[in-house]
Amino acid sequence: MEGRTDMAKNNNGATLGFERALWQAADALRSNMDAAEYKHVVLGLIFLKYISDAFEEQHAKLEAERAKGADPEDPDEYRAVNIFWVPKEARWSNLKANAKQPTIGKVIDDAMLAIERDNPSLKGVLPKDYAHPRLDKQRLGQLIDLVGNIGLGDKANRSKDILGRVYEYFLSQFASAEGKKGGQFYTPRCVVQVLVEMLAPYKGRVYDPCCGSGGMFVQSVEFVKAHASGNGNGGKAKADVSIFGQESNHTTWRLAKMNLAIRQIENNLGKEHADSFHRDLHPDLKADYVIANPPFNDSDWRGDLLKDDKRWKYGTPPASNANFAWVQHFIHHLAPTGLAGFVLANGSMSSNQSGEGEIRKNIIEADLVDCMVALPGQLFYSTQIPVCLWFIARDKKNGRFRDRRGQTLFIDARKLGTMIDRVHRDLTDEDIRKIADTYHAWRGDKVAGDYKDIPGFCKSATLDDIRHHNYILTPGRYVGAAEVEDDGEPFEEKMKRLTAELREQMAQSAKLDQLIWANLEDIGYDG
Repeated sequence: MEGRTDMAKNNNGATLGFERALWQAADALRSNMDAAEYKHVVLGLIFLKYISDAFEEQHAKLEAERAKGADPEDPDEYRAVNIFWVPKEARWSNLKANAKQPTIGKVIDDAMLAIERDNPSLKGVLPKDYAHPRLDKQRLGQLIDLVGNIGLGDKANRSKDILGRVYEYFLSQFASAEGKKGGQFYTPRCVVQVLVEMLAPYKGRVYDPCCGSGGMFVQSVEFVKAHASGNGNGGKAKADVSIFGQESNHTTWRLAKMNLAIRQIENNLGKEHADSFHRDLHPDLKADYVIANPPFNDSDWRGDLLKDDKRWKYGTPPASNANFAWVQHFIHHLAPTGLAGFVLANGSMSSNQSGEGEIRKNIIEADLVDCMVALPGQLFYSTQIPVCLWFIARDKKNGRFRDRRGQTLFIDARKLGTMIDRVHRDLTDEDIRKIADTYHAWRGDKVAGDYKDIPGFCKSATLDDIRHHNYILTPGRYVGAAEVEDDGEPFEEKMKRLTAELREQMAQSAKLDQLIWANLEDIGYDG
């Protein structure tokens, strides 16, 4: 199975091979369980298999070195090489041996408890409801056999990130199965890639105050690794970024902790789940990068309790919509040279309701808006709401790039993307590169080449241009119409041909009119 890894990519970057087969089999075992609940059952087992594989590999290595004094049952021998210690009762071999027993649910719960007991970073994170009567134990046994067939955590599979891909594929499928509820925390991979490629977070503090299952962080670290030998981070293979996050949903917070743990990404997501508006777990954090996809148009954020909050520097956001509360929360947490990139519903670019227009105007006049990107529709699983990307720069003359004070880049990417099924669109690597390269050239990255306006796609606008458009930030207003390619036909000839065609069509139309009236007369309706 491990060999089948180079198949055509699906819209979430996972390869459409065994991940899909595994999903279909696991989904068939779901029976009458709700997708949101079942997600933890499956992902918990996949997590357990992963750490068990990594452990077994190290265990075999230590066993072979016993003569040199190695002890395969010493937890420190594992922790020293960043591998979770798995106590005897939690090893996959024990699960497999008990897969057909009616007590298998309790065996797994005990395994999860034992792993949390011996690995403090996983405390309170792993799912422990396998003994629940609602979970069909026969199906659970089948699921263990199924997951047991994939190599996840040994060195070869770690280097291919088999687990990361299975995990991500399952998250995306659950988002699809759950509809809107899932979409609140699952951001399509291609959207995350656009944000990460544009921000290029090589080093420093990366912050996401509504981090969902942690996709932004995973992509940020992957970005650094992918560019390890290139410019920017000095060829270092280790990500020089610190991860700070927060998530208000308890089960999603646990998913994020597991998602980062399996990739050995150190993080500070707070000691527990909490709401960033009402209980900011990182009150003094000033981040180099903020990267986020907050819940769209959230009317349930209890904003009326925060009327005089110090974060509302540009105006008090309405209780009916959290969009500009999020924008100001991001700005508040930016370091003096920090950059933020985030997803918002399109309404945020033009809304004047409940004082939102005034807040947007104040943010624009403070010269914080660096770039706006309009994205195509149908990228998200759970909503047809069209979305845009905002990029905020705390200081447009900070020495990292060229001095861009008084300027904002507008990119209209609505025509990009490819439909991958009837309802979902995906941005290709080429699309993502086109958007990111345009921004990098405009802001003056050292190796990005020269920027130029492209009618219909991108425009570098001034603060006066934005004032002229009444502080509306919709890229379509600025980029103009795409140039129509000259087809080489002389104007005189073209007009002659088109008018002849028009005359012919009008004559045909008159004939049809006569025919219709004749038919109406035949049946006694001649007006």
